[in-house]
Amino acid sequence: MPDLEIETGLTIHYLDQNPSGYPVVLLLHGLGATGDSWQLQFPPLIEAGYRVLAPDMRGFGCSNYPGGSNNPETMAADTARFLQMLEISKCHLIGISMGGTIALQLVLKNQNLVELLILTNTFAKLRPTNVSNWIFYGIRLILVHILGINKQANYVASRLFPHPEQEELRSEFTKQVRQANQKAYRSTMRSYARYDLTDHLDEIEIPTLIITGENDTVVPPAVQAELVKRIPASNQIIVPNTGHAVTVEQPNIYNNIVLDFLNST
Repeated sequence: MPDLEIETGLTIHYLDQNPSGYPVVLLLHGLGATGDSWQLQFPPLIEAGYRVLAPDMRGFGCSNYPGGSNNPETMAADTARFLQMLEISKCHLIGISMGGTIALQLVLKNQNLVELLILTNTFAKLRPTNVSNWIFYGIRLILVHILGINKQANYVASRLFPHPEQEELRSEFTKQVRQANQKAYRSTMRSYARYDLTDHLDEIEIPTLIITGENDTVVPPAVQAELVKRIPASNQIIVPNTGHAVTVEQPNIYNNIVLDFLNST
């Protein structure tokens, strides 16, 4: 589990699975999570021969937070620098939720670095589509700014994993969120009020797959459908009976979809 200082004062912690594998698959985690959140994707990707990199974004997990604005554009620039320092000229890029927004920024600024793009339960512009979403986002902002990151972690975990049999998933998620720097978390959440790449999606020229959880209540499927409409070389697969955390709720289905796309494109 190495660390890489990509600039003065900023060290990125990352997992490097199967270092001799090729090509590289770069996995970008969601808000509050860490590179460890991809544990269920590592074995099938490694078995298929890929080198798998899963960094912690600045301010999350074991990566430090040097201060300043924490937004998808900043983290995309970090990711481009991360690849450059590891001498990786091309990769397959997979992002979930926040990781998907970083992936979009990275592709739009450095399209030459990415061969294939997979976007999971993510968005180019996030605006609440109903009263329930307004309440959810509002409570999250209040919790993280007033009551702290632990309360925020518990609240989001109960939304992502509402069923009694999902206690282990709730526990692991809250454990990861509690590692985050609170200021970084707050800054990232605020940045999404202004985040909007809708008008630039038609500039993406690489093959793109959008994977959507049928019951996602964090990023509604209708929001994700806009990605399919606007990214020219894109397709969408909807995973039934799953929500926002499709990578851990339906890992076998998700992994098969990912490998089919990577191996057949």
